[in-house]
Amino acid sequence: MEENKTIIYQTPDGQTSINVKLENETVWLTQYQIAALFQTDRTSIGRHIKNIIKSKELDIRSTCAKIVQVQKEGDRQVTRQIEYYNLDMILSIGYRVNSKNATAFRMWANRILKDFLIKGYAVYHKITAQKFDELKQLVQVLGRTAKNQESLSPDEANALIHVVSDYS
Repeated sequence: MEENKTIIYQTPDGQTSINVKLENETVWLTQYQIAALFQTDRTSIGRHIKNIIKSKELDIRSTCAKIVQVQKEGDRQVTRQIEYYNLDMILSIGYRVNSKNATAFRMWANRILKDFLIKGYAVYHKITAQKFDELKQLVQVLGRTAKNQESLSPDEANALIHVVSDYS
C-alpha cells in the first residue's frame, strides 16, 4: 500500500470520531472501527462481512487487506495481522446496519464522491476547452503559413498534417 494518509471522520452528533486510513485511492477501516462508526458491536460487523462474501456481493480479496501491527504488551513485542476493509465493504455493511450513523456515513461518502465527480468534470471541461482554443490557434497559424507559401510539396503538406495530428 502506498500514499499512507489518515483523516478523521466524525459523526454528525459528534459522539464518534474515527481515524480513516487512506491508501490506494480508497479508505480502510478495521472491524472495530466499522463497529464504532455504525454504533454496533464487532460481532455484528463480522456477520455482515461473512454474509456479504457468502452472497458474492463482494470478493474478500479485493475488499480486505491484512496489515501488520506491532505493539508492546508487557515486556514483549507482539506482531499481529489486522484486517482492514475498504470503502466498498464499509458501504455494503452500512446498508445492512440499521443506525443513524450508518445512514450519515453513506450520505457523507456519496457527497464526497459527487463533489469529486463534479470537480473532476469541471477541471476536465476547462482543460478540454483550453486545448481546443490552442488547437484552433495552431490551425490558423498553419493555415496562414500554408497560404503564404506559393505551393507546398507533398512532404511539406504531410509535415503540416503531422504537426496538427500530433498536437491534437
